[in-house]
Amino acid sequence: MTRHPGPRAPRRTASPVLLLLAALLALLPALSVLTAPGARAAVGDPAVSLSKKEAGKGGEITVSGSGWRAEALLMLLICGQSTPDRGVVGGTNSCANADGRAVTTDKKGAFSKKLPVTEPPKPCPCVVHVATVTGEQALADAVFTVAGHPTADLPEQTGGGKLAVLATTRLEGDSSVLTWFGAPPARRLVFTVGNLGSAPVKDPVFEIGTAHGVYAPQWEERQWRGTVAPGAKAQIKLPVELSAGAHGDYQISLRYGEKVLAEQPWGVGRPWGVTLFWVLLCLVVPAAVFRIGMAVVDKVRPRPAGSYRTRTPATRRRPKRRGRTGTGTGRDATTARGASTEATVNAAATTDATTAVLPWFTPDSAPSENRPRPTTKGQA
Repeated sequence: MTRHPGPRAPRRTASPVLLLLAALLALLPALSVLTAPGARAAVGDPAVSLSKKEAGKGGEITVSGSGWRAEALLMLLICGQSTPDRGVVGGTNSCANADGRAVTTDKKGAFSKKLPVTEPPKPCPCVVHVATVTGEQALADAVFTVAGHPTADLPEQTGGGKLAVLATTRLEGDSSVLTWFGAPPARRLVFTVGNLGSAPVKDPVFEIGTAHGVYAPQWEERQWRGTVAPGAKAQIKLPVELSAGAHGDYQISLRYGEKVLAEQPWGVGRPWGVTLFWVLLCLVVPAAVFRIGMAVVDKVRPRPAGSYRTRTPATRRRPKRRGRTGTGTGRDATTARGASTEATVNAAATTDATTAVLPWFTPDSAPSENRPRPTTKGQA
């Protein structure tokens, strides 16, 4: 018998290789899609969609979004004088801020929130503006039409203007007595800007960011009224205010557009007045409670026996003595009886006072003038 090991060995080793190659060929399209740069960018871009593209005042629309940061706080606003390409012209001053809504994204970065339809302070074109409140800034706009709201052309874009800070920034202002007791600290950020572009900049909108410790800055818009001509400079003062009871090291940032122009540190002292108030409260309240408790105990405690029977000698009742018959009549007799009674009461009071002052004498052993004096030898 002749064995043929040659043909069988290649079949056993070739089958796993062919299966592996087939699996790689099948996964190649999926790998190419995952490694494409455009696909990754599309997943991370925040997007906004609306249930209605047009609605009148008093209506309601549903705003949905995806691709946002997980568990991020967002603000939804209806803004006028805005387009998705150009953004919100004039900042949030063009938006209906009083009727905005806040929403927090889920773990996948999606959200859905109902938004009431109101007329913004600026004419349309309008958008639904969605932006992050804290952390890394991200925003998205969706075209929306407010039915019945006036429409106007967008203002001319002055792209030739370019602002830059020419001098160091500083904080002006002092803290008041109320700040020592926890009132919000307030200052004015003073800086000088110059227009390095070829077009004037009118009513620029700056952003003031306040950061404490390792936290990201929280930005607030501040608009300056005025115009900076090309090649000119201007001194700008913007208010800066922290929250009540704030203390520690803060970092104040100034941003115009997408560029941070300056940063200024700010050391805020601790409100020691609040600490003093709590210390005094912890001392005064227990003392007052103790005084009240002692007064209550003194009021309700039992009295010792006989304490209510003690009376002064002058108030003790004495038996009335009848006047002798024939000694007098009328007013003279009454006066005599009153005088004798008063003398008797005074004598009794004197005796009782002597006995009370000298308790070691008994009524029998006390000296008396009525007792006969002892006789001495040689006297009759």
